[in-house]
Amino acid sequence: MGPLVAQPVEAALTGRPHPITGAPAAARTAWTCPACAAAQPLAVAREQLFVCPTCAHHARIGARQRIEHLADPDSFAEWDADLAGRDRLAFVDTRPYAERLAEAQARHRMPDALLSGAAAIGGHRVGLAAFDFSFMGGSLSAAVGERLARAAERCATLRTPFVCVTTSGGARMQEGVFSLLQMAKSVAALHTLADAHMPFISILADPTMGGSIASFAALGDVIVAEPRATIGFTGARVIAQVTHERLPADFQTSEFHHARGLIDMVVDRRQLKGRVIGLLRVLAAPGGRAGTDASAA
Repeated sequence: MGPLVAQPVEAALTGRPHPITGAPAAARTAWTCPACAAAQPLAVAREQLFVCPTCAHHARIGARQRIEHLADPDSFAEWDADLAGRDRLAFVDTRPYAERLAEAQARHRMPDALLSGAAAIGGHRVGLAAFDFSFMGGSLSAAVGERLARAAERCATLRTPFVCVTTSGGARMQEGVFSLLQMAKSVAALHTLADAHMPFISILADPTMGGSIASFAALGDVIVAEPRATIGFTGARVIAQVTHERLPADFQTSEFHHARGLIDMVVDRRQLKGRVIGLLRVLAAPGGRAGTDASAA
């Protein structure tokens, strides 16, 4: 999956100037697939959920678009909207982390890289969370980990399934050990959900790497992935350098992991909501239909 996918799609959806050409939003009426360069009218690209009709490449989309796709209309009620990332370590690399974080928050109009809340999917009440890779690589800040943990714990209390779409590079280096602690925190919260006998459906999108796949993302009762998503702990180039071995061409793809049992199913984004609804019909507890206010707690 190409590294420049996320920004053009996000710019097209939000009306911001194109990040590469600087073209104003009003001037853009087409979307070009970054994999095969086929041009599609923007309306067609939206209808296809930014899956290329020519080559089936799945472009990266943001958290709001994930929720809009999966949740029933007008059913999403956000949790913890005021829970935002902050600079605990006064971290500075080439720029202060506080400056990078404020810039990302302003650009994406999000407090951090995860949105979560109550929703209905096909009439089933769920807790729904979605990462946004364009927000600092979807990395695990303390705020992201806290929001994820609270969502899982709320689902346990409300006795609703939890659905999470992950697209994350893993730990956020600017938060050091506070970021690493989110791996343990999210796993503990999912144990609470499991103790309540509520299902967790984990959806992996491109990319799902590092601490995210090493913790919560790999713990779904059912793990679903989009086609050709990059999934792994360490990058393939590093592994090849350390092992001095030639890696398979499809190494760390959804299909590679599906063939080896880590992933239960690989599903085209355009069929994803229908597949999740089918899983909820099987896994959701009786009485888990929408209608009760799940935004409480």
